[in-house]
Amino acid sequence: MSVKFLTNRTLFQKFSTNLNKRFLATVSTTSKLEDIYDIVIVGGGIAGSALACALVTSNITKLQKRIALIESSNISNIREWNPLQGEFSNRVSSLTPRSVQFFKGVWQNINEGRIKPFSDMQVWDGISDARIQYNNESDKSPLAWILENYNIQHAILKTLDKDKSIIDILDNTKVQDITFDKESEGEQFDLSDWPCVELSDGKKLKARLLVGADGFNSPVRSFANIESLGWDYNSHAVVATLHVDPNIENKTAWQRFLPTGPIAMLPLQNGYSSIVWSTTPNLATKIKSISSKDFACLVNAAFQMRVADLEYFYSQLGSNGSVDLQSDFEWRKSVQSKNSDPKEAFPPLVLGVQDKSRAGFPLRMRNAESYIKERIVLVGDAAHTIHPLAGQGLNQGLADVQHLLKVIERGISNGQDIGDVNLLREYSSERYLSNLVMLGVVDKLHKLFCTDFTPTVLVRTLGLKTLNNLEPVKLVNLTRFRSEWFYNSPIYAINTRLYVS
Repeated sequence: MSVKFLTNRTLFQKFSTNLNKRFLATVSTTSKLEDIYDIVIVGGGIAGSALACALVTSNITKLQKRIALIESSNISNIREWNPLQGEFSNRVSSLTPRSVQFFKGVWQNINEGRIKPFSDMQVWDGISDARIQYNNESDKSPLAWILENYNIQHAILKTLDKDKSIIDILDNTKVQDITFDKESEGEQFDLSDWPCVELSDGKKLKARLLVGADGFNSPVRSFANIESLGWDYNSHAVVATLHVDPNIENKTAWQRFLPTGPIAMLPLQNGYSSIVWSTTPNLATKIKSISSKDFACLVNAAFQMRVADLEYFYSQLGSNGSVDLQSDFEWRKSVQSKNSDPKEAFPPLVLGVQDKSRAGFPLRMRNAESYIKERIVLVGDAAHTIHPLAGQGLNQGLADVQHLLKVIERGISNGQDIGDVNLLREYSSERYLSNLVMLGVVDKLHKLFCTDFTPTVLVRTLGLKTLNNLEPVKLVNLTRFRSEWFYNSPIYAINTRLYVS
C-alpha cells in the first residue's frame, strides 16, 4: 500500500509539473505582460542572490520554476571583482559554520586567499576591564570566518553564471511600482492576485511568489502594507580597514564595550584588520574626518586606554593638529602600564588606515510585523534589522533563505502553490520567533553594556568574570557553537559578541 501511495504521489508531482508548464505557456501567449515568473526576487544583495543561487542549484526547483532576480545597481563590478593585494573592502561579515555549510555549493568560487578563519575571541568591559576569552585552537575548527561581502557576492554570481538559462538576472534595473494588474481578470487564467512588478526599463513581471530581499527600505514590504516595528539607536557605526603590526599573528577577534558603544577589530590577514566602531553620531562624524594618523592613534586608545583617558582624546578632536595625539597616547600608555596586569592582551597595534576606507551609517533595530502575505515573503534586512554588535545580521538573513528554500521545495514536492499564504506560514513560523529572540537579546546586550551606571557595571563585571572562570561551561558553549539549534538561540548572541556590519 505504501508503494502504491508513493507511486501515486510521484505521478501527481509529474502531473503538477507538466500542468504548471502548460499553464505558463498558455498565459505567455494570452497575457499582455512581457514575462511571467514563478519566483521574482527583488534585491540582489547577499540574501537575495543567495536565495536565487539556492533555487537554481536545487534539484527540486531548478528545472521546474522560472526565476528572476532584480537588482537596482550595476553588478558587473562585483562579477568582475579582482581585488588588489593589500587592499580590502570596509564591509566584511562573520560567517558561522552553519552559514559556511550553506555556501558549500559556492565555496569553490570564494577567493580563499581573502578568508580569515579565527579560533580566538576576546571581549571585555571598557570600564571594569572584566573580560571573557574563548580559544578553540585545540578543536582545530574555527569559531567563524571573516571575509569581505564582495567575496561572497562574487562567488554567488559566478555560480549563477553557470545556470544562466534557468534564471534571468536584471541588474541596473529599478522597481518603479508594484501593483495588482486587474487587466488580466478576463484572461483564460486569472492572475489578478499575482503581484506585478513594473521596472525602470518598461518591463512588467508577474510573480507567483514575490520575494522582498530589498533591504531596510523595502518596496516589497511597503507594497504588502507590512509595518516595520522598532527604533533607531542614537548611535552610528564607523567602519574602516586598518594596517596593523604585521609581526603579530592576526588570528583573534577583539571587542571592547565602551560607554558610547562597542568597538571591534576583526582579522583579515597578517597586517590587516577590519574595524567597526559604534559611537554617538557627533563623535562618529569627527572620527571619520580626522587625519589617518590621528585615527590610528584613537583606535589604539579605544582598545587600550582607560575611559577617562579616552574621553580626553575625544575632547581634543577637531583641534586642527594643535595636539599630538600619538605622543600623548605613548606617554599615557607608559604610565598606565606600570599599574596594569602584564597578562592583559590587546589587539595588534594599529599603524594606519587604508585610504578612503572610512565610512559610517546609523544603527537601528527593526522587525516587520509579518514576514508573509499572500504571494509575498520577506527575507534578510527587508524583514529584520539588528544592531551589529553580535555580528548576526547576515547569518540571520542566510537562515531565512535556508528555511524559505525548504518550504518552497516542500511545496513543489507536494504539488502546492508556492505563493499560497498557508504554505508560506511554515517559513514565517520557523523564522519569526527565532529572529525576534535574537533581536531582543542583542538589544538587551546593547543596553547592558552601553552604560556607566555603577550597579549595572558591577553586575556585568561579575557575570563576565564568573563565566570566564568556568572553563567547562565555555567548552560546552564552543561545542554548541557549531550545532544547528545553537545558531538560533540567545546563547549564541551572548557568547559571540562580534561587532560586524
